[in-house]
Amino acid sequence: MGCCSGRCTLAFICGMQLVSVLERQVIDFLGYQWAPILTNFLHIIVVILGLFGTIQFRPRYVTGYAAWLVVWMTWNVFIICFYLEVGDLSRDSDLVLTFNLSMHRSWWMENGPGCRVTPITPPPSWAPEDHRYISISGCLMDFQFIEVAHSSLQILLALVGFIYACYVVKLISEEEDSWSSMAETLLRLFDCSMNQQETLTVYTRPFLHKRIHTKKESFMHQ
Repeated sequence: MGCCSGRCTLAFICGMQLVSVLERQVIDFLGYQWAPILTNFLHIIVVILGLFGTIQFRPRYVTGYAAWLVVWMTWNVFIICFYLEVGDLSRDSDLVLTFNLSMHRSWWMENGPGCRVTPITPPPSWAPEDHRYISISGCLMDFQFIEVAHSSLQILLALVGFIYACYVVKLISEEEDSWSSMAETLLRLFDCSMNQQETLTVYTRPFLHKRIHTKKESFMHQ
């Protein structure tokens, strides 16, 4: 029962992670944030492998899933520090999340709850020609806090998933050990029964031979 409940809970957590990271992947695609897109893709693959290992009793897959969750939590802590501009980090940098392939912007910057986007015309002289210059106002929550909330949710799911992954690996290992000890006991019993059968055969054959020889002599005397 414990193994079943632990595996079912871990499978549910993996499902929650898949749903949340797919939603985040779509948002990152809309914002052209290439580093999070690649990391999310790796996370999706590992979560699927972890789900497979949980269902099919593969402790190696579950162990790899647990190890990846440590990396995933570290990445999300970095994202939180990036958007909160901890230390020398700046959320206006294009190198960290987009590899300088596009201008960095979160999709929530223009599409957050209550945000009103107003184009400014004419644009200032320093604005690039292929970009529009806009004014954003009325947001109920700034985009950086929405991104921090998304990363915090991922950290929470990863932490719970890591705990249950370790628990499931422990249960599977204990179950395999119990099956191994049971198999060894059955083999020992089988070996003992075979040895007893051979001993009976050894002790019975001379007796049968003697009985056959006695009946043969009595028949010849008749």
